Amino acid sequence: MSKLRTVAVAIAAGATALALSACASNPPAAPSSSANANEPTFIADGKLTVCTHLAFKPFQFKDASGAIVGYEVDLMDLVAKDLGRTQEIVDIAFDQITSGAVFAAKKCDVGAAAITIKPERERAATFAQPHFASKQALMVKTGSGITDLPDLKGKTVAVQTDTTGKEYADERKAEYGYETKVFDDMPSASNAVLGTAADATVNDNGVLFDFAKDNPGVEVVKEYDTGEFYGFNVGNDNKALAAKIDQVMAKAKTDGTFNEIYKKWFGTDAPA
Repeated sequence: MSKLRTVAVAIAAGATALALSACASNPPAAPSSSANANEPTFIADGKLTVCTHLAFKPFQFKDASGAIVGYEVDLMDLVAKDLGRTQEIVDIAFDQITSGAVFAAKKCDVGAAAITIKPERERAATFAQPHFASKQALMVKTGSGITDLPDLKGKTVAVQTDTTGKEYADERKAEYGYETKVFDDMPSASNAVLGTAADATVNDNGVLFDFAKDNPGVEVVKEYDTGEFYGFNVGNDNKALAAKIDQVMAKAKTDGTFNEIYKKWFGTDAPA
């Protein structure tokens, strides 16, 4: 495990909402920063504070020892090392990251939570260049006979709140006659298919293939090319940090480090 990584205590959803709402009356301490607008700013000395939403294996999740690991964790370690800082990870509600609320509240410097780049999210925060191409996927019980959305008439599809998978499933439920059931995180939605709470789930292909690999009771039967890409986001007033992330990723792609990390977590070389 990298020496760069320290893990912040996970923040409960209720506590998160209270902390964010309290910011107006209790302004946070001024972040450590440079007066130069061309230099990145940080909320804590010596740290690169990264907000994520667990668990989303293999992008970010807790291993058997309780350490937070994953593809995006390794990439953020590269950025932290380049900056001469230590990555500190904060687990927080996904919508607080995508809405930019975590940056306004000075909760973190970077969002790294398998965030699909979308126009409304780009207005709320600044994104670095994409680092992962994603599709939506349909996962069902093994041997169920379900192979695509038309087979789900009268059935229940588990979806994760505030995700593009939820949007994809919701937009098509009237056409195909299924209902959606919302869960707070990916493991809960996926485990609903293993049990009796749902007949299928729609989510990003990377996490569903990983879940199915570990759980033979389910299988991914269909992928949908939605042209999605993940990116790391930062506050709109910290564009210099996004530029730094881009520089580090470009160097990692040139020297082969990016491919090593990609292959470590996905078992194949990174796409060109």
